[in-house]
Order: sequence, then C-alpha cells, then structure tokens
Amino acid sequence: MVVHLWVDPGAATLPVQVGFTVSKAVGNAVTRNRVKRRLRHLTREHLPALEELSGRAALVVRALPASAEASYSELGADLARSLGRVMAT
Repeated sequence: MVVHLWVDPGAATLPVQVGFTVSKAVGNAVTRNRVKRRLRHLTREHLPALEELSGRAALVVRALPASAEASYSELGADLARSLGRVMAT
C-alpha cells in the first residue's frame, strides 16, 4: 500500500480528508470493495492522530494488488507502518 499525506499548515484547521484508490489490478468489484471497506475502517482508527496535525490535511491511500490477499491484521499493520513514515516527515 502507498500512502500520501498533504498538509497545509497555513490553512484553517479542518477535518482530515481521506481518499482511497483501489484499481482493477487488485481484483474484481467485490474484492476491491472489500479492500476499501477494510481500509476505511482501519483509517478511522488512526484519525485521532491525523486530527492533531495543524492546518488542513489530505490523506490518500492507494491499495496495491497484494492488498486483495492480505488479511485484516496485515492491512492494519501495513497502514500503521505507512502512516508512521509519512507523519514522521
């Protein structure tokens, strides 16, 4: 999974906008929707940390084809690791 975080510290603080991109390479519509639902739920667990960012923030989560075979806990660990990297910079 690839995570992009954009923060505009000069803008007014607004709720974090989150978007998900799951291409057809991940699988059929059922598989893509399952991956999106899982990622949406996992992202909600990390929202309090994202809300602490000053200014306006936008987060884009892009699922790679391996996401179709990943378990819920594997997706969660990958998301946490990716968010940790982008928030550290």
